[in-house]
Amino acid sequence: MGKKPVCLILGAGAGVGGNVGKKFAKEGYHTVLARRSDEEGLNKLVSDITEAGGSASGRLLNAIEDDAIENLIIDVEKNEGPIEVVLFNLGAQFGDRTLEETPLKLFEMGWRLTSLALFRLAKVIAPIMEARGGGKILVTSATSAMRGNAGQHAHAAAIGGRRLLCQSLNAELGVKGIHICHIYIDAAIEAPDTIGKLLGPEAYQKLLEERGNGKDMLVIPEKVADTYYHIAHQHRSAWSHEVDIRPYSEQPWWNN
Repeated sequence: MGKKPVCLILGAGAGVGGNVGKKFAKEGYHTVLARRSDEEGLNKLVSDITEAGGSASGRLLNAIEDDAIENLIIDVEKNEGPIEVVLFNLGAQFGDRTLEETPLKLFEMGWRLTSLALFRLAKVIAPIMEARGGGKILVTSATSAMRGNAGQHAHAAAIGGRRLLCQSLNAELGVKGIHICHIYIDAAIEAPDTIGKLLGPEAYQKLLEERGNGKDMLVIPEKVADTYYHIAHQHRSAWSHEVDIRPYSEQPWWNN
């Protein structure tokens, strides 16, 4: 029996990344979960998947280190199986900062995490996917890819560049059978390790009481995972190349 197809997730936290990993594992993929820190949380995520009957492995990865992304892809292809789907879920949301409060190093780090890291990924995985006849690269994004707001200098510049990079990658790689989809989440996500960290525990708990906990007014990661899986399995005559996600109660960014 051959190896299972692999879904590689860069940015596998407890929110979108981890839940997409659970969904793909449930559907028969071997999921490789990569995140920068919190080895305990990573091991728990892998255990949750394997205890549910799925297949998964975890890697700690500092994506801005030289050759880290490249070496990960080569190693996974060699030792774990063919990468059929990549979820690029690395974020660079530093919170609202004025121009004065945004140092050059922070601005550059945002670019390295969001745009340069995706470019590095594509440089390695695209030739591999092309040789196999196709593949899927799903890219998580945010409202800042569509508009810049006060306090979002680093984030908007970086993630806006990622959106245009997705368009350029699609223009070149789509005809080679590689499906690129830019998925921007136009709302707050019900996840403790993203918005929870930005807001702090008290403010996050208040947000859950007002809009979460079954009210469906925040983006629920488990439900987002279903959307990602659907996009990765669209027929090539009906590919989605940009998708926006928001709860029923939210106004879209262009009306808000």
